Amino acid sequence: MSTKKIAVIGGGPAGLMAAEILINAGLKVDLYDAMPSVGRKFLMAGKGGMNISHAESFAQFLSRYGERKDCIESLLTRFTPDDLRNWVHGLGIDTFIGSSGRVFPCDMKAAPLLRAWLHRLRLAGVHFKIRHQWIGLKNDKQPVLEFLTPEGNMSVTCDAVVLALGGASWKQLGSTGAWVSILIEQGVQVAPLKPANCGFNVAWREYFRLKFAGSPIKSVVVSATNSEGTVKRQQGEFVITDNGVESGIIYSLSALLREEISSSGFATIYIDLLPDITENSLINKLSKARGKSSMANYLRKQIGLEGVKSALLREHLSTTEFNDIEKLCAMIKNCPMTLISTRPLNEAISTAGGVTFEALDEHLMIKNLPGVFCAGEMLDWEAPTGGYLLTACFASGKAAALGVLNRLNGS
Repeated sequence: MSTKKIAVIGGGPAGLMAAEILINAGLKVDLYDAMPSVGRKFLMAGKGGMNISHAESFAQFLSRYGERKDCIESLLTRFTPDDLRNWVHGLGIDTFIGSSGRVFPCDMKAAPLLRAWLHRLRLAGVHFKIRHQWIGLKNDKQPVLEFLTPEGNMSVTCDAVVLALGGASWKQLGSTGAWVSILIEQGVQVAPLKPANCGFNVAWREYFRLKFAGSPIKSVVVSATNSEGTVKRQQGEFVITDNGVESGIIYSLSALLREEISSSGFATIYIDLLPDITENSLINKLSKARGKSSMANYLRKQIGLEGVKSALLREHLSTTEFNDIEKLCAMIKNCPMTLISTRPLNEAISTAGGVTFEALDEHLMIKNLPGVFCAGEMLDWEAPTGGYLLTACFASGKAAALGVLNRLNGS
């Protein structure tokens, strides 16, 4: 084994992948994490079903990374979604492709995968240093790392370090964003951290909030347009919350909506509550005599519209307008909803912003901190849920590790 000593800070997918590449290259690897155990956010992500990646075409997959897709492309070409799936198989975990194209372990769980991975890393020689909080960096000829441990402060000198500390969502799981100030003090360009795949606040009427918080709105199409004229449409579902909306379609549109709120002070989405039927067909169906039925019962019987969807219409229509078939049908097909702000960063699924790619070289090394590499969600990129976040974290961890090897080999 080489005498070169590498530190990896952060025990999420990016850090663990970097550690695996480096230990397999014969280097000494110590992995540090502030929490009592590693992979906590990874385990949380698997609670609803461990969505590892997506089986769509590579070009379509790349398009999910928005403005940073060119930066992410170089990472994913060296560790593709197919490579990730084969890597999972190498841990003895079988996978399957769901009806939506998403890739899952067959048992849908994160814990067995993480256990198998950590066992392999320990056997390979990775040393895990838990409850070690990174608090500082000096960088002269070699990186010198400062940690706060249960035994007090500790300094570690290494030949290279991979930083994989995550963003700033779900702080209770370890992603606190405390690294931002450390790197800014070192002159590193860091884009402000923002919530991604997040919920939004809506000024609900009290009755609607109390009655429908927690209700899903299913089988709808949501469209949004920003001030530059970019239009996005997504079909699926989302959830009404006590404060606004979250989940599903809302997460997939969150980058556009967040930036629109930042520039305009609010964002408006338009909901087609019954996308499988045209407005004219709705008018024809609802123009029949309804006899003694209330309008609510009539809508339920004629077009299957009831509950929270019907209540959304009443948020916008007066009683007179609700009984005006043309106005009612127009609203069913194009119901507006004003989002006034994002939910707090700590509630978000993931984080936008971070160390900019302009601050890094092609090997993910910070240009003004030789020997210091970055990976994972602490980089300035974002992607929707659906396996895209995890895949890029794995791929960036491998890329950073290969960058370390490139540097140590003098290439």
